[in-house]
Parts: sequence; structure tokens; C-alpha cells
Amino acid sequence: MKKYNIKNYIRYKEDIKESLKNIPDYGTDYHLYSRNQLIKKFLPLVENIARKFSTSDQASGVLSILDLMQEGSKGLTLAVDKIIWETIKESDDPEKTLKSFLSKRIKGAIRRAIDTYRGNIRIPEHKLNDIRKNPEDERMVAMFFNSIFASIDAKPKNDNPVYEVEDKSSEYNIHLMNAYLMGLMKEYLTYEQYEVIRLSYGLDCNKYSALEIAKKLNMQVNTAVVRISQIKRDGIKKLIENTNRSQVIDYL
Repeated sequence: MKKYNIKNYIRYKEDIKESLKNIPDYGTDYHLYSRNQLIKKFLPLVENIARKFSTSDQASGVLSILDLMQEGSKGLTLAVDKIIWETIKESDDPEKTLKSFLSKRIKGAIRRAIDTYRGNIRIPEHKLNDIRKNPEDERMVAMFFNSIFASIDAKPKNDNPVYEVEDKSSEYNIHLMNAYLMGLMKEYLTYEQYEVIRLSYGLDCNKYSALEIAKKLNMQVNTAVVRISQIKRDGIKKLIENTNRSQVIDYL
């Protein structure tokens, strides 16, 4: 995991703490908060979500945890402007409904940034060792594909910034890896899943954004981000469920 500026992080935490002190407590009457107050109130939610994303090099490219928090904050700001207060007020649990609404958009903003800045394919050495030592483990195939596609929902083992160590694992022969992955994808995935993953990760082409992929596949652009993300998750899940352990071991 990459190092980041601890002093900046500490300063950020102090600023947030001070800002929250100046916000009145309206309980679950969130509609009473101003736009800026609402954004500040949910900044801790942004950090909580950002810390659940893997910050290893292969997962986030050049992004550190501070970068993920910044991208999540942008998503929060945009989400606050799209809140439909009638829906929140009518909910049996306004707080849960609002947090769910904001969380989805914060995660989406972070995922889009990760897709944009993602590094080349590589598997951390400790993951490789686990896979090779436990070839009969049912989780081995999942571990392999989650490492290859840099599982963006994988929570780091230790989220304390003091212990973040740079990942120095080497890259694979990118062309050989891509050919291997596309062979498995053609065997197990639908055309739509194959194309979305191929274009998202740039396996034999440049990487494309969700909007660009939606246009290429004649999908509705206004729901592209959510739809593309779901197709990727479904595709990777199908690879994990259908790929034989021997196929992974043979490649490694």
C-alpha cells in the first residue's frame, strides 16, 4: 500500500472535527441542514467508505487513501444536490435511506476515479504465495481474480496510515496475461460481460469510461455508471464460479 502525507491527514481530521462542532444538531430532520452543513456532516461517511477500498498499487493506480477521500467528497457534493427530500421524509428510517443514497454515489465516484487511474495488472507477492501454497483452497480462484481485477471492495488488513507500506511487486507480461484472461472470458461470459470487462480494463485496447462503454454497446447513458459497474461485478463473479482451480495453477 502506498504511503501518504500523515500531516495532511491529521490536519484534515482536525478541520473536520472543528467544522462538525459548529453544525447545529437537528437529529434526523436532515432537510433543516443547509447544503454546506449537510456535506460537512457526512464527510466522516466518505472516509469510512474510502477506507474499505484497497489502496494497493494494482487496485488504485496512483491514488492514495487521501485521493480516494477527495474523490468520494466530490461524489458526496454532487449527491447532496440530487437528494429528493420527499422520499427521505416518507421513509420509515430517514437516516438509513439518506446514508444509503449518499453511500452509493460516494462509492461510484471513487470507483470511477480508480478505473481512470488504475495501474497495470499485477498480483502482490503475498497473494501469489497464498495461492501457490493452497492450490486446493476453494477461495484460491476468487483470490486470483480479485487480485487480477484489483477488487475495489477489498478492505485492507490494516487501515492505520502508519503501517501503510508501498507495494513493490512486479508486473506480469501484460500481453500474456490479457490473452489468458480473454480466453477465460470468452469461455464463460456473455458478450456484454466480455465487452464491458475488456473495455473497462483495456485488455487489448485503451481503457474506456462507463459512459464511453455504454455508447459503444448502445446502452442507456443516463444509467451507464451503475449498469457498467454491475456488469463488471457479475462478470468477475461468474469467472470465479466457473474457472477451474487447475486453470489458474497452470497459468501461475
